[in-house]
Amino acid sequence: MKQIYVVGTADTKGEELGYLASCIEAAGGRPVLVDVGTRRPTIAVDISAETVASVHPDGPAAVLSGDDRGTAVAAMSEAFARFLPTRGDVAGVVGIGGGGGTSIIAAGMRRLPLGLPKVMVSTLASGNVAPYVDVSDIIMMPSITDMAGLNRVSRTILHNAAEAITAMANRPAKETASKPALGLTMFGVTTPCVTAMVERLKADHDCVVFHATGTGGRAMEKLADSGLLSGVLDITTTEVSDLLFGGVLPATEDRFGAIARTELPYVGSVGALDMVNFWAPDTVPKRYAGRIFYRHNPNVTLMRTTAEECAAIGRWIGAKLNLCKGPLRFLIPERGVSALDIEGGAFFDPAADAALFEALEATVETTDARRIEWLPLHINDPQFAEAAVAAYRDIANP
Repeated sequence: MKQIYVVGTADTKGEELGYLASCIEAAGGRPVLVDVGTRRPTIAVDISAETVASVHPDGPAAVLSGDDRGTAVAAMSEAFARFLPTRGDVAGVVGIGGGGGTSIIAAGMRRLPLGLPKVMVSTLASGNVAPYVDVSDIIMMPSITDMAGLNRVSRTILHNAAEAITAMANRPAKETASKPALGLTMFGVTTPCVTAMVERLKADHDCVVFHATGTGGRAMEKLADSGLLSGVLDITTTEVSDLLFGGVLPATEDRFGAIARTELPYVGSVGALDMVNFWAPDTVPKRYAGRIFYRHNPNVTLMRTTAEECAAIGRWIGAKLNLCKGPLRFLIPERGVSALDIEGGAFFDPAADAALFEALEATVETTDARRIEWLPLHINDPQFAEAAVAAYRDIANP
């Protein structure tokens, strides 16, 4: 039977954990107390810290035997992130914590599928929570008071958290879309292409479009890893440029990792790889003085990638594509990769584009399943969108 995991450091937050569990039970949920503390718990728990720590790659001693708190928190974070996804009985997770507890619990929550309820009651919840939430759907609830025993405020907050997690766990969202879901990546400079693809696909697919701003690509791959996508049309891979050359909207080193892990049908391209993104002009690193820039708006500055940089991008992407064993097509728009990279445009540079395309061609190991296709089109030409949709339908319905 599915249960609600109530997680915290039972050595310092035992009273609050016990109260939270009692509120969940009163609301009709089935609580399971999980200890992620590094010292002896002050209340009885259902899953001990030793059990969680045992999944650490270096064993429980790496988590529980040291004297340094920072090291212990980091080790328990890794252990809990490995432990939680292995549990098949999780209907929802609610955590409580200060800085250390939030770091530990959020690490595990981020590894759970999107849509599975996650509530984190934290002393940090009113600040910058991006490092804790990342591209997951964790709900951060401010604790208001510090967690140093129960009082009239903390009881109210914990009661509300219990009601919220129990309602979500007991009444999960029903699947409303019968059409298969597709992930698509888009940037302003590839909007005509992606919009045209959506128009051609929406009759029989649920098109989920992600803005390729670093978090967008990660969110798309999170959905792929969670089993919520049936395929991907990754036309806009611009986040790789920012990763390699210090832009402000970067991918992570795991870009394309979900495609390799899931082997989903995948159609990709080189959308907006002609640019690296920075904020206002004074944020551009000095090493890039003298380069070609385009002022997108007062707060966003785009830098044209050089032929040398484009070759490096092509090799990086090609190496990642070689790890993908599922059906894959990668399309090369020979006449330009963005709205700026067109004859007369600010970033028109056929030599740089050629360096990108040739590096991809030289790096990608083609097979029956993995192919590169060259098209004598601009990426925003309607015919390119048609070709991308046709390629996807071909590999998704062999």
